[in-house]
Amino acid sequence: MERRRIIKLGALGILSSSIFGNNIAFDNKSKTVSEVLNTSIVESYDVIVCGGGPAGIAAAICAARNGAKTCLIELYGCLGGIWTTGLLSNIIDYQNKTGIMAEIIDTLNRSNAQIHASTYDSEAMKLILEQMCLDAGVHIRLYTRVVAAVKKGRRLVSIITESNSGREAWKASCFIDTTGNGDLAARANCNFEVGNPKSGKTQSMSLMAIISGVNQKDVAGTFLDGCISNPQNKENLRVEIEKLGFSPSYVIPTLIAIRSDLMALMANHEYGVSAIDAQQMSDATLHSRAEVNKIIDGLRSLGGIWKDIRLVVTGSQIGIREGRRIKGLYYLTKEDLQNGAKFDDAVCRVTYMADIHSLDHDTKGYTTDGVVVKAYEIPLRSLIAKDVDGLMMAGRCISGDFFAHASYRVTGNAVAMGEAAGVVAAIAAKSNRMPHDVEWKEAKEVLK
Repeated sequence: MERRRIIKLGALGILSSSIFGNNIAFDNKSKTVSEVLNTSIVESYDVIVCGGGPAGIAAAICAARNGAKTCLIELYGCLGGIWTTGLLSNIIDYQNKTGIMAEIIDTLNRSNAQIHASTYDSEAMKLILEQMCLDAGVHIRLYTRVVAAVKKGRRLVSIITESNSGREAWKASCFIDTTGNGDLAARANCNFEVGNPKSGKTQSMSLMAIISGVNQKDVAGTFLDGCISNPQNKENLRVEIEKLGFSPSYVIPTLIAIRSDLMALMANHEYGVSAIDAQQMSDATLHSRAEVNKIIDGLRSLGGIWKDIRLVVTGSQIGIREGRRIKGLYYLTKEDLQNGAKFDDAVCRVTYMADIHSLDHDTKGYTTDGVVVKAYEIPLRSLIAKDVDGLMMAGRCISGDFFAHASYRVTGNAVAMGEAAGVVAAIAAKSNRMPHDVEWKEAKEVLK
């Protein structure tokens, strides 16, 4: 009987199969695939954090430390996001941060994972972040992508993931989107913005690389950027690369020392790439990796201090500066930056400039677009989704305009935002409230 049914469906151009308990049908006429999904609930938590980058690890640690049963879901095979899979190797705007950020810096220093307060060894960073999360009691799930969100009315009640384990559902009282691109919020149908308000263009992306075979002493006075931006050394490095007969796509290439014989290189810009388009991301990554190899091979051909230079590794993910900006209860603007805005529910103080990496290939590499930043604060309300209850954001996907985002997007601020979101989510989950019902002064008492 079943065989006759399959033959009949095949004649109609529709084939059925079962994968991980799901019935999938292909309609040859309409060229569509329909699915009847039977997704099992894996576990229920107080707080689920989606995205294990700088914001995500801070959110998960703080939620767990404050008594919430917490799960951290990450796409890649380690925690740290741009710090580790992206090999960023440098932490920006961390100096005035306490709490988790200060703990990370202290642990890096004690573990000999860095030569400066902001420059670190990404491999050492992986272990540090994983151990901090495990010590806090966070359940870590790697190799897992969030693909759908389930709501009951306005409230987010569960998420759906895909992994080698198949399709799985996870329940929680509160969720925190720390994916960087606002993937969870978008799947929950939150409103969002992307790119410059006039052109829609987004900041360029960069693929980081780790190199060896160059001695720090040989490049310190001419090519090494160090922790403080040195425009002349960047210019010197660009001129050196141009001896090869081409210019780097990032016109102010940056060389940062991690150890005496290990350095990070940022010499690549990918323009016009959407962080929410997988094919564009794929093409950009392939192009950038080829360019980085070309630069390293070319420098080695120059001999001298470059004769032993080797490419150790490029990032497993390209560095994304800009994706979705999710609409929250407060929308941070460039006027807030210019006025040095302060808020009663401030969770983070930002001192970084409006760092807009070029939207198109130019001769500068980045611009502030005339925005002069005074130290300003980020309110808790920018971390709470406007369109969905039970959902918070932390990191570069919070609620703000194109110009504000260019300032708060750096990782020192992401950690502080994650810490605040984790505490508020824990309080909300344990008291059966929504995040927007939790007063920031209540959370501040916990953080003291």
